[in-house]
Amino acid sequence: MNQRMTLEIIAPTVEEALAQGLAELGLTADRVGVEVLDVGNKGLFKLGKAQVRVRLTVIPEGAESTEIAALSESQEEREANHRELQPASASDSQSDTEVDAVLETVESVVSKLIHLMHLEAQVSAHYNEQGDRHGIYVDVRGDDLGALIGRHSETLNAFQHVASLIVGKETQGWAQLFVDVEGYRDRREKQLIQMAKRMAEQVAKNGKKQSLEPMPSAERRIIHIALRDHPDVTTESAGEEPRRKVTIVPKRE
Repeated sequence: MNQRMTLEIIAPTVEEALAQGLAELGLTADRVGVEVLDVGNKGLFKLGKAQVRVRLTVIPEGAESTEIAALSESQEEREANHRELQPASASDSQSDTEVDAVLETVESVVSKLIHLMHLEAQVSAHYNEQGDRHGIYVDVRGDDLGALIGRHSETLNAFQHVASLIVGKETQGWAQLFVDVEGYRDRREKQLIQMAKRMAEQVAKNGKKQSLEPMPSAERRIIHIALRDHPDVTTESAGEEPRRKVTIVPKRE
């Protein structure tokens, strides 16, 4: 597990937020630092019902008691203590702090936007395995989040775009967010690939082109990639947004 992993939760009470976070992380209370960000806050722009916002920080395995205590302090105190403990690597410390701050900003922004939609969810953000700091993956978990996805992920894509813009403004930099809800994007991609291959076989068999239903550009791209090496068919996009669609066409001999 990422030793710097944080999880931000919005719930009616601190106790409920802590319980939800521990369940999501699969940890006990002694393995996390707890920071209450808002008490009884009505959310961004003071809209919605009053709820608390809590951030849980995973305590690294084998952490010393001083490190565990530091996780319960304010952000400024934690950063100051870290610099004092490791003066020889100040530049590395500053870099780590900046990275953590970006992830915390992402989680905060996404949580507030979700709260504005009158939804409850757990939000966690992380960089990809290659450590590319421009690509941030945001995992949203909770119940009844279909409204956040929308038809063919149209709402989710719009949400992702808005969140990216806000995070960019907050951090004074550019960051591409990839927001997923309960693993929806992976499931949808698999469904699209299966459908594309099935329809490609039909086109190859009867020699007649077939058009898929309109879908967002990201989903059309999945279809194109899935069939680009197919020996008997090719793909093309036609129409205007938001009605643009992919057509599977038989290759001419």
